Amino acid sequence: MSGRTQLMWDEAVTGYDFGRDHPMDPVRLVLTRSLVGALGLDREVTVVAAKTAGESTLRLVHREDYIDAVRAASADPASADQSYGLGTTDDPAFAGMHEASALIAGQSVGAAEALWRGEALHAVNFAGGLHHAMPGAASGFCVYNDAALAIARLLELGAERVAYVDVDVHHGDGVQAAFWEDPRVLTVSLHEHPRTLFPQTGWPEETGADGARGGAVNVALPAGTGDGGWLRAFHAVVPELLADFRPQVLVTQHGADTHFEDPLAHLAVSLDAQRAVQVACHDLAHEYADGRWLALGGGGYAVAEVVPRSWTHLVGIAAGKPVDPATMIPEGWRQEVYARTRQLGPVRMTDGRRPVSWASWEDGYDPADRLDQAVLATRRAAFPLRGLLP
Repeated sequence: MSGRTQLMWDEAVTGYDFGRDHPMDPVRLVLTRSLVGALGLDREVTVVAAKTAGESTLRLVHREDYIDAVRAASADPASADQSYGLGTTDDPAFAGMHEASALIAGQSVGAAEALWRGEALHAVNFAGGLHHAMPGAASGFCVYNDAALAIARLLELGAERVAYVDVDVHHGDGVQAAFWEDPRVLTVSLHEHPRTLFPQTGWPEETGADGARGGAVNVALPAGTGDGGWLRAFHAVVPELLADFRPQVLVTQHGADTHFEDPLAHLAVSLDAQRAVQVACHDLAHEYADGRWLALGGGGYAVAEVVPRSWTHLVGIAAGKPVDPATMIPEGWRQEVYARTRQLGPVRMTDGRRPVSWASWEDGYDPADRLDQAVLATRRAAFPLRGLLP
């Protein structure tokens, strides 16, 4: 194996820019890459700029007419066709949109190829995780669904079982939709309850088409869920499913918008709990997927305080050089934060929630607890379809 971990990075991905005042500010990518460098993690990985996803690759998931619509809007943003979700408040059209979106997709697809061919064991594309894009429409700040495209490429290369675990605060609806009928893919999403957050999907009863029942698993978390409940839900669902499914590759999406400071959602998760789930995903990849792990970014709109730290931890974990949460952040990086955002950057790689504690599912079900009710609803809906006990 030529390199244990690949970090997928091409500065041109910052061209994925919906414009001033849009929450998806590409400065979060710039600051993440800069913090990775400031902590020396780029010396622990192979930094790779993969090629842009071409037409045939994009068509593994997306319809030809939609790709044509994205190209047209990219060339002339004023002509964007809103019937494809383009030119909307969430997904404004911008010049070069097709090229930037296809480049991000290419990084995830390239990472998947490297894992399957044994060129790397782990790969990280924190610019990716654009999980809302549908086969025929943009949605939720997402134009091309790089996560689904990476999975589709793995299947094309011969993978028979790929698991996708999404811990973004929003439901991973686009990835679920892409593989709704495909029993080769297990999609698991933990997200804020659809009653209180976009995209209003991801109910426990969404379990896959008739030929793939139990292939979609959804945990709808009550608004306000914090570290202990979030980790309890993750460990009550994900490990058992992966032990049963035995994926050949584990793909995970690590949207940082579960954080208590995120402005667009209502969970109360700390950076330290996010790091704990990243560690768990790494360990689960080694336990059940021969170590093959593709880790993606996703949402996250506290662009200076939260996102760079969360995804830098992700890179460190994938590189086998996890960052101590007590680590002080270099002053030079904090100065860059201020220069770019006029915000004061964080001082340490922790929210001070160490150690992060949680109660295992085996410790008992509390029928009065809304979090436990949510977990049990998922287990009852999906687990029997896989031959597992709820």
